[in-house]
Amino acid sequence: MPAPSRPRKRPTIIVGSVDNSSSSSSSDDEEEEEEEVEDRVDDEDEEKGKGRNGSLSGKGAGKKAPAIIISLKKVCKVCKEEGHQAGFQGANYIDCPRKPCFLCKMPGHTTMSCPHRVALEHGVVPALRKNKQTQLDYVFERQLMSQIPKIKPTFVIPDKLDRGVVKLHSRRVTSLEFHPTMNSVLLSGDKKGQIGIWDYSKPNEKTVYGSIHSCIVNNMKFDTRNDIMLYTSSSDGTISYTDLETGIGVLLMDINPNGWNGPSTWRMLYGMDINLDKGLLLAADNFGYLYLFDTREKVKIGESILIHRKGSKVVGLHCNPTQPDLLLSCGNDHYAHIWDIRRLETQSFLASLAHGRVVNSAYFSPHTGSKILTTSQDNRIRVWDSVFGNLNLPSREIVHSHDFNRHLTPFKAEWDPKDPSESLAVIGRYISENYNGVALHPIDFIDTSTGHLVAELIDPDLTTISPVNKLHPRDDILATGSSRSVFIWRPGGLKVEDKEAERKKEIIFCNTGKKSAKGKFNESDDDDDGDDFPSKGKNKQQKKYGGKSDKAGSSKSKIVKI
Repeated sequence: MPAPSRPRKRPTIIVGSVDNSSSSSSSDDEEEEEEEVEDRVDDEDEEKGKGRNGSLSGKGAGKKAPAIIISLKKVCKVCKEEGHQAGFQGANYIDCPRKPCFLCKMPGHTTMSCPHRVALEHGVVPALRKNKQTQLDYVFERQLMSQIPKIKPTFVIPDKLDRGVVKLHSRRVTSLEFHPTMNSVLLSGDKKGQIGIWDYSKPNEKTVYGSIHSCIVNNMKFDTRNDIMLYTSSSDGTISYTDLETGIGVLLMDINPNGWNGPSTWRMLYGMDINLDKGLLLAADNFGYLYLFDTREKVKIGESILIHRKGSKVVGLHCNPTQPDLLLSCGNDHYAHIWDIRRLETQSFLASLAHGRVVNSAYFSPHTGSKILTTSQDNRIRVWDSVFGNLNLPSREIVHSHDFNRHLTPFKAEWDPKDPSESLAVIGRYISENYNGVALHPIDFIDTSTGHLVAELIDPDLTTISPVNKLHPRDDILATGSSRSVFIWRPGGLKVEDKEAERKKEIIFCNTGKKSAKGKFNESDDDDDGDDFPSKGKNKQQKKYGGKSDKAGSSKSKIVKI
């Protein structure tokens, strides 16, 4: 006769003192993953210890259930030691005493007293005019420098929040792009694969296409021959060619033809750019490979080429505006490389630019293409004043807060395309500042020739972090992607005689957007709702040569003038 089943004794849980200490989300994620692994192991052990009738058998049958002690003491999430805390305390960032300054990564001081926080240009060597010139410098002066004015013009800063759409997207915004001919049309991509179209001259006219990609939209580029068509690259491993009027996308390339076989083999497309002279689309993946696509014949060209360390993510590609055969790439192998597209081979780069950590972005200057601007996770913005000079070391390094430990879109410093001096750049800031008791994360305008902070954009209603920023190529307008919302900034201090004629701030709240009692937008910076990979077995929403796209976010909106 089988022995009667005995209920298993559950572990005794003893909870210690509770401490509400701030912590980074990355550490929390690691702890959650460890807990999930432990739960799975416990479940397996429990199944092994049970007999057919569900009773405990073997060695575990007579043992007393262990006691699990949970002690919630003051533990630093950075060094895992007790007795102190690190992280955000309100609007201030508290450093771990066992680690260097979180801002400049140097020991001897804290973030709040860091000299680079007091003066952004601290330690930066301004650009100087050289007395001695080489032959390349002479050619550069004759052909390119004539386009740059000798006297730097006055910067026009769009420093007033003009309007926005709260929760236009269902996931965080990952990319922005202005329409090349329609000045008031802004496109935005998000983590879920949606593409939003917003005409901010008519604030309520907005559309979100929800079936272009199945996950993160990493890049968007317009077809200059047909401005209603848009190229997009995504972490679902595809490049889409989408008609913006209908939302119907054509699948140009899929680098995962066999579908989902696990995260270790899934290829995601990050960096993307277009060589207009050759009609060539270039895209790079998370394994270090570059893909070429003929936009005229709509065919893939040759095999993929390894351009960064194998297994590393290539997050940025940029073709030189004056010499499109020059390609600038960057990735998480801590390098940016300059290539000649006419002879692309592994390790055939013309120059290699070393960085301390992951390189988020790398761009040639917009007019002459003679400068290089990079953003790295070591809290450094690096500038090379001439691609003809010595590229072993940058012309200057600007310490800036953009190293983050949350679920955010990476920060990228971008040139102002309207600045003829090629010195003004914009980038969001991670570490918050205390403005009248409110923790705000400014958007910084930086003079890259001196490291001087030209302006910092804040608005008391915008309390979330703004990692995605795009300057208009023709108008004095800045677009910002913050969490799931999109905002437009215009220059303030307009010279008008009648103050009532000044433009009021217009904020549109979509059907999921709510305004808090304090008048601020009720959103969160973190976006940990899912991973970067499509779920196993999930069918792609995009069809190859047709299919209707879902539209969302075009109804049940409310306009509030502030």
